[in-house]
Amino acid sequence: MSNVPELFGSNVFNENVMKERLPKAVYKALKKTIQSGNPLDPSLAESVAVAMKDWAIQKGVTHYTHWFQPLTGFTAEKHDSFIEPTEGGNVIMEFSGRNLIQGEPDASSFPSGGLRSTFEARGYTAWDPTSYAFIKDNTLCIPTTFCSYGGEVLDKKIPLLRSMEAINRQALRILRLFGNTEATHVSTTVGPEQEYFLIDAEMFKQRADLRFTGRTLFGAMPPKGQELEDHYFGAIRPRVINFMQDLDEELWKLGILAKTRHNEVAPAQHELATIYSTTNNATDNNQLVMEMMKKVAAKHGLTCLLHEKPFEGVNGSGKHNNWSIATDLGENLLEPGKTPRENMQFLTYLTAIIKAVDDYQDLMRISVASAGNDHRLGANEAPPAIVSVFIGDELEAVIESLANDKTYEELGNDYLDFGVRAMPKLPKDSTDRNRTSPFAFTGNKFEFRMLGSGFSLACPNIILNAIVADTLCVFADELETVDPAEFDEALNKFLKKQLLAHKRIIFNGNNYSPEWVDEAEKRGLLNLKSTPEALPHYMETKNVAMFARQGIYSRKEMQARAESIMDEYHKVLHIEALTMLEMAQTEILPAVLTYSHELADCLLAKKQIAGVGYVAEEKLLTQISECTDNLSQNITDLQSLLNNSDLPSSEAKAMYYHDTVLPKMNELRAVADKLEGLCAAKYWPFPTYSQLLFY
Repeated sequence: MSNVPELFGSNVFNENVMKERLPKAVYKALKKTIQSGNPLDPSLAESVAVAMKDWAIQKGVTHYTHWFQPLTGFTAEKHDSFIEPTEGGNVIMEFSGRNLIQGEPDASSFPSGGLRSTFEARGYTAWDPTSYAFIKDNTLCIPTTFCSYGGEVLDKKIPLLRSMEAINRQALRILRLFGNTEATHVSTTVGPEQEYFLIDAEMFKQRADLRFTGRTLFGAMPPKGQELEDHYFGAIRPRVINFMQDLDEELWKLGILAKTRHNEVAPAQHELATIYSTTNNATDNNQLVMEMMKKVAAKHGLTCLLHEKPFEGVNGSGKHNNWSIATDLGENLLEPGKTPRENMQFLTYLTAIIKAVDDYQDLMRISVASAGNDHRLGANEAPPAIVSVFIGDELEAVIESLANDKTYEELGNDYLDFGVRAMPKLPKDSTDRNRTSPFAFTGNKFEFRMLGSGFSLACPNIILNAIVADTLCVFADELETVDPAEFDEALNKFLKKQLLAHKRIIFNGNNYSPEWVDEAEKRGLLNLKSTPEALPHYMETKNVAMFARQGIYSRKEMQARAESIMDEYHKVLHIEALTMLEMAQTEILPAVLTYSHELADCLLAKKQIAGVGYVAEEKLLTQISECTDNLSQNITDLQSLLNNSDLPSSEAKAMYYHDTVLPKMNELRAVADKLEGLCAAKYWPFPTYSQLLFY
């Protein structure tokens, strides 16, 4: 392991590098832009570009790229070299301010949700100076936004930056009401926890479903799964710890604060957590984390799976989005205060968040909607599709006191006594954690637990920032009209009114219980179990109006994103169905027919020998023959459904695949998995769960 402080950020054009290489005035201006989001004077870009190029070339870099995040959920890059021709046939290494500020990738082949026609190719990338440039694969990567020739937003970064500006504006208004005039900027921060699976790369190559879809479309449960709970936080295997150590080094070079690593619940499942950073940087960094996981795994003969549900019967993988709000002075606005005034400020922000989640449950659910995540939400590993807020016993008592005009009785500090003299007493937290809650307050942050492992952090945080910003705007509009002398009394009444109106969204119990489903329905909470059910809510009038008020999306941009998600949903299921058909027809069916032929030959031979029993062979051959006929019929049925899937709209296709194709896929899988348990192991055509999960 290298010297970590020296290694950390060594491939990042960060503040230390800027301070060393930029003229003082340019450095100060760029630093101010990074810290507060103030516009950067374009005339300074030339100095920044020269410094970036010189720094990168000294590290052996020959190319640069505008690194952006299209609607695919992945990142994109087009590499250009620094070389420019000179007279005499030589070259020089050049990188201008214009090269830094603007690029021109093809915009015709990325998802646009109808914003662009295929023949309209021109697109632009624009430098985001609030994110540090970095070196990856010997290429200078410049974080950028991405839009079309006509200015239509085609990426996830522009709306995220807009949402951060919105929450900055509205959160500052609330701070001013409490007399805080020192803070000049408010940012949301995120610390993601990334779950993933590692499997042997050679086994991965042998499974078409994993290669094409990222998840296993067939697979019977092994004798042992996660029921003993022995993998969770268990000793990490040498092959995996070597991967984790290399991954940490690569991430530290990129200035990514990789902090925690451990085994997760399911066999072959693990987790990486990073320290908080501003939401924009956290989103960029998490994209790099996912990319580096795959690259480093390959070096170790492993494959990293980031699908939300790669294996049936064991836990899928999520990405916990730990979200908070902080000022440029370092004050966490979700940290309970030490004075009554500070606590009322905290309760104002808390109440706004509770109201926002209640008013926009549909958007919270849509922000985590995908074909993959639909397999995971609601299982005993992830929150249900019903959105609710956990705040803990102590905060619930505070809120009940406020809402019902009662005196709050403090619970008091408590300690854990283990009954062993040598051990110190440990201070006990005021409330337990609730791992079943979709959106849980955990002391000074909210943990949004519904995200799937492969998700970009952008969309959930765009929506979270937007709905909270809009609610803070409502609060500020109301409270700014109050006479300062009557502010405290007016605030109490206002918060009481809001809490009584939105307390239905608060639930501290077991979100997995069937009773909660019934209770949530009585409360009027939404239960949008699938992406096709959830997505039509996106274009509701209240949602369109909210995004427009906060300057984050136009109606046209929202329609494009809804179309893009629905289009992706049915295409994912179409690819999965085609993959199932190919595997069933060309691998599973030939394998079981070959084994059946061997069994039949054995049965025939035994029947010709007097006194020799053949009950086992006859029984097994009968079972396999029945299942094989069933498999063949399901193949025919699924193919027929795909032949009839040409419907007029993405929404119609998505509903068709969810309601009609997916159930048939499940039937095909069930019979194939039964055949796996009947077929001789040497004939089964691809690695089983036992091999994949316990390599």
